[in-house]
Amino acid sequence: MAGSVFDSQIYGDLFTSGDVGRLFTDTAEARAMLLVEGALARAQGAAGVIPQDSAAAIGRAVMEVAMDPGTLRRPTGQNGVPVPGLVAAFRTEMNAPEHAQYVHWGATSQDIMDSALMLRLRQALALIEDDLKLALEALAKLAQTHASLPMAARTYGQHATPTSFGAVVATWGMPLLALIDELAELRRNCLLVSLSGAAGTSGALGPKAGEIRAEMAKALGLNDPEASWHTDRTSVLRLMDWMVRVNLALGKLGEDCIALVQTGIGEISLGGAGASSTMPQKQNPVAPSALVALARQGTGLLSILHGSALHQHQRDGAAWFSEWLCLPQIVLGAASAARTARDLCTAITPNADAMSTALSSGLDMIHAETLSFALAAEMPRPDAQAVVKTLCREAGVSGTPLRALVGRDFPQLDVEALFDPVAQLGAAPTEALRFSKKVAELASNQNESQDGAHA
Repeated sequence: MAGSVFDSQIYGDLFTSGDVGRLFTDTAEARAMLLVEGALARAQGAAGVIPQDSAAAIGRAVMEVAMDPGTLRRPTGQNGVPVPGLVAAFRTEMNAPEHAQYVHWGATSQDIMDSALMLRLRQALALIEDDLKLALEALAKLAQTHASLPMAARTYGQHATPTSFGAVVATWGMPLLALIDELAELRRNCLLVSLSGAAGTSGALGPKAGEIRAEMAKALGLNDPEASWHTDRTSVLRLMDWMVRVNLALGKLGEDCIALVQTGIGEISLGGAGASSTMPQKQNPVAPSALVALARQGTGLLSILHGSALHQHQRDGAAWFSEWLCLPQIVLGAASAARTARDLCTAITPNADAMSTALSSGLDMIHAETLSFALAAEMPRPDAQAVVKTLCREAGVSGTPLRALVGRDFPQLDVEALFDPVAQLGAAPTEALRFSKKVAELASNQNESQDGAHA
């Protein structure tokens, strides 16, 4: 097996991360670091910290030089970071020592690498958001179409009360809506430029350090933290926490899909599903299983990331290296989950006959709660509950449906209404339609924003 399933020739389609995968390649990292060096030079040139002609030359060169990541392997092994090797190779490629001497002026490796990471995380967030919105569109259609399709709700794996398939779909989608709603604030407060020098003091950058950092942030489309965050990994943790919560929300969807296609339940279909190598009848829930696995991986990696945020003094190589080992996997896991869910959600269809069969099985005891409240209108609630429990025991022992026993003992009750699952859906249809409406509002707001941008 490859070191990572996300770039595996064999497993790459099972755990596809789409275009996000290209952001976490050596080539993409080198490209991003050069873009940061170019933005730094231009900001310093504008501030008069380095010659403007040198800043312009560096800015042109970062767009023209194609860096071979392989050349950085040995110096990275020696230095612990790729930036010294990158800067040395870039200066050579510029072939203009009078300008090249100003590359990386006053910055430290972590400034360049952290800023480059934020550039790639910004793109990753946008790509994951796009896939989540497509998944939400598919879920909203399901929820709206089947808002009042009754099915058995299950708690602790057992039938509880009736709900609707649309409401179940809404419980899958609402956490995704909340996650998307968080993005504006995350982008504003967590996508940060880094520029504070070797020990976080900006000592080598001179009195214009703040001005340069602000201009650099503007050029890169990042935010100015107005402070060093070399050892404060809060922004990284918050972004990765968001990624893992994407995994968890989609893992919940996956768990439910696996349960609902189980033999003996079969209340949904997933379209084209996985074949078995030996059992011709099998259609395995492959995509939902991938979602569950990705959720479990993400939670484990996030724990490691929390530990890696504990830095010594002003810079900490070991803590930072730990971050490198798990952060890309968290991002790729979220991207893979979003891409998998995008396709899965368009394939889910309910099996109304199986849902109806489930509701009518169990000797009507799925309606026991409704019956207890109906009887509570005629007697104290504890007495009503005791009566219903007695009737349920009798139904179980005798094999007599609960509705028949109720008709026998309480002929004054409207048995048909009490045991009609559609009449017992409560707020389920409303919740399904509310979710669908929120997704439509999200799409409408997005279209308005795009129209405003083009105006």
